[in-house]
Amino acid sequence: MRRRAFIGKLAATAMLGRPALVRSCPCREFAEAGFAQAKGSAQPSSAAEAYLPSSPWQTGALDAFCSKLRITGMKVFGVSTPGAPPDRPYVFVKLETNAGVVGWGEATLEGKAGAVMACLNDFREFVIGSDPMQVEHHWQSMWVHSFYRPGPVAGSAISGIDQALWDIRGQVLGLPVYKLLGGPNDARGVRGYYHAGARTREELAKLRETALQQGITCFKTGPPVRTWEWIDNHRKIETAVRHLQMIREALGPDIDIAIDFHAKTSPTIASIILREVESLNLLFAEEPCPPENVRALARIARRCTTPIATGERLVGPYGFRELIELGVVDIIQPDVNHVGGITALWKTAAIAEAAGISLAPHACEGPIGGIATLHVDAAVPNFIVQEVCSGPEPGTKEKIWEEWLGFPAMRMVKGYFPLPDKPGLGFTLDEGVFKKYPFTGTRPMPRVFHEDGAVAEW
Repeated sequence: MRRRAFIGKLAATAMLGRPALVRSCPCREFAEAGFAQAKGSAQPSSAAEAYLPSSPWQTGALDAFCSKLRITGMKVFGVSTPGAPPDRPYVFVKLETNAGVVGWGEATLEGKAGAVMACLNDFREFVIGSDPMQVEHHWQSMWVHSFYRPGPVAGSAISGIDQALWDIRGQVLGLPVYKLLGGPNDARGVRGYYHAGARTREELAKLRETALQQGITCFKTGPPVRTWEWIDNHRKIETAVRHLQMIREALGPDIDIAIDFHAKTSPTIASIILREVESLNLLFAEEPCPPENVRALARIARRCTTPIATGERLVGPYGFRELIELGVVDIIQPDVNHVGGITALWKTAAIAEAAGISLAPHACEGPIGGIATLHVDAAVPNFIVQEVCSGPEPGTKEKIWEEWLGFPAMRMVKGYFPLPDKPGLGFTLDEGVFKKYPFTGTRPMPRVFHEDGAVAEW
């Protein structure tokens, strides 16, 4: 009987030429109810409107609680430059307002620039017509109203918009963002580190000399092994250990050294290496195993005394909850371009601080995100050191950044990144500079394989 009733209903639908079954879908009912709540008793003029009702913060219903500022436009820029890795053309977002104040943010995501640019445009209706001063409201709306909780693509899009909102907020209030967040904590600026590309004793000796001249106090490097098996041979392990010992001997005791395993190693291999280099007193060991297995990371932490760091691939404060609750890391490394912007970075740092965990943010994309990170670094008590994926001497990409911004962005002075004194994020930018560097698409991140062809971590 049920089958005959179902077939009869289908026949009736076909005769009427209307989707009767679809009409009874509860999803549509919820959408129409949401529209009615936002618009009163008026019916949606289209199915699209029913599924995306306007926010009461955009319709004027709550204007009494808002500023008079409104977001009038959003522009998304894909920018391909020489000097940057081919997997990460920059993705920038510009928010325009009715008062002429503009905000900039960065949403660069390795290997996924096109997807992030599309996602930014998906969020356009979330912000156009809204008050940019309501930063937290916009963050919550983009996160919650996405329904499926954001991963790296949506997280990066939210990050770019959030940074731009904070930029506007700071300019309107006449303060740098770090002062809005309660900083600065250190008058010297933000302590940072460069990447050490040196591989020989001679190169390391020259690197130490440069560090002493420039006042650099920290470098990050990694074991010179391309791939690791789950259980690997003595030769590879010895190569890694001796290389790290050589770096410590060459740089001396006064320069901090962090190492990045890049999640190439298993908990077993990482534990063996870290046990052998404990006497080097490394600043931290980053991603000693893939980040998706917190309990595997806990095994490493139980076996060594070297501080463990991870977090660049995690999204939202919620992505760090288990790491922090289980106490398996000493340092978290969110990326302001992926985690959810300044809002999420600040929240994540606060949660970690309450648990006795330090902050050392990841930053290997463009200059806008790097500058945004510095504002949070300057305002939180558990910050220890800030990354920039550059060497002591500026290269092509650093020169392009200076061409755009008019100052040497993300370059340290005596071991510290200077803090801007201008309001907002602290810079002005003419979008016309990007015409010289048109978007040429994005390449995947490097695909690495073991000798037998099996997939390996990069």
